[in-house]
Amino acid sequence: MKLDNKQLAAFAFAILVTLIILISNPAAWLQQSIGNWGYLGIFAIMLINNATILLPVPGLLAVLAMAKGGAYSFLLIGIAGGIGAAFGELTGYLFGYGTLAFVQEDKYKIYKRTQKWMDKNGFLTVLVFAAIPNPLFDIAGIAAGSTKYQWWKFLLACAIGQVIKVTALAYLGYSLL
Repeated sequence: MKLDNKQLAAFAFAILVTLIILISNPAAWLQQSIGNWGYLGIFAIMLINNATILLPVPGLLAVLAMAKGGAYSFLLIGIAGGIGAAFGELTGYLFGYGTLAFVQEDKYKIYKRTQKWMDKNGFLTVLVFAAIPNPLFDIAGIAAGSTKYQWWKFLLACAIGQVIKVTALAYLGYSLL
């Protein structure tokens, strides 16, 4: 199967963003400065955390640390971090969109199962995967892109799920730490 120009551009963009993040590693710098950045800092850390495809960056630890002591509202941390995370997840979506020809040949059971769930109820699949802390969310993003699920529905479902997850973690950091 041949890639069209839009797929090739999406694939190239996803790879470029991932490489820039891996090479520059701004997460350590942002974590040191998060107190000065406030909600914008948590947005940026979660965007970077979720922009890396299949490589974890400790963004959720930053959420816990920022909520500690109650200096910031756990609800606003959840909203800022969740929206940042949702935008970061677009790299996985674009990777799937741009690599449709390669992903469909993938034999991994979890990807195939996720792809079936995307075909059945894409919005709910993305929302649930985003709301649960798990390292497999990138698979849902890749499946959404490879099935040509509408990007704005993906972003909306992802944002709702990520806001739920990040708010819950921020509340945990606020109440337990």
